[in-house]
Amino acid sequence: MYNLLVHANGWSGRRDTMHSSRVFEFTPQFLRDYFTANGNNNYSLAARYPTLFMEEDGWERDPVARVGEINEVRALANGDLQIVYRFNERIPPILNSRLHELAVELDIEDFEFSRTHWAVKEVDLYQVLYEGASYGRPQPEVFQLNQPEITEADLVSVMMPFHPHFNPVHNAIVSVVEGFGMRCQRADDIWINPAVIQDVVSLIDRSRLVICDCSQRNPNVFYEMGIAHALGREVIAITQSEADIPFDIRHLRYVHYLNNAEGLVQLAESLARRLRTIVAA
Repeated sequence: MYNLLVHANGWSGRRDTMHSSRVFEFTPQFLRDYFTANGNNNYSLAARYPTLFMEEDGWERDPVARVGEINEVRALANGDLQIVYRFNERIPPILNSRLHELAVELDIEDFEFSRTHWAVKEVDLYQVLYEGASYGRPQPEVFQLNQPEITEADLVSVMMPFHPHFNPVHNAIVSVVEGFGMRCQRADDIWINPAVIQDVVSLIDRSRLVICDCSQRNPNVFYEMGIAHALGREVIAITQSEADIPFDIRHLRYVHYLNNAEGLVQLAESLARRLRTIVAA
């Protein structure tokens, strides 16, 4: 058996609430009887089984579900339940679209994908996920990639040398990107993983677009550009000197700019033209 917990706003990763009236919906009657002995819901008994934490289907995106376990359920005075839980980090996230494909095997009805509730299913969750696993892309040895692949449609990452000389360039890029309703990050904006390379790769992996400044032939930027190309990300190369563009990619389009007031205005105009084409695609 397994618990299916669906929430409209997704799951924070530690504790969330659900109204008690939604408990054991879409659950076979014999299981409802089993978990409601003497008229009281036996949450501790249900918590012994693995749990699939799913977000309701989104209109413009494919939500991500996680597998984990319920640690504690507390009844609150307003009728809500506070659910304390944790995800199993050894099991990768699962897109709702994949769960739709496995809905029959998981005993999930169509309406359950758009209804906040707690159901119990007489199904071996791990067996279904194992048999229906899509192993996807291979994992490198020096860093980890998201599995499944998850790209954030509004995320633009910027790879450039970490030096104050490039701050005006970065500011110009941010201004253009935000003008298209997107958000901009560069590697030094984040610090999540112990290894810096994992932060950088995770950022590139999640990005819709990667802007790489090849100025000064920085080896880190070249390495990051290679990762972006290998992952199939849209890459815009920019440079203050055409000689800094590596020979192997000189046949690809790049934006030449000068790091002065007039040059940064021209850079912004060139990036805006490229972004307009990419966003419209």
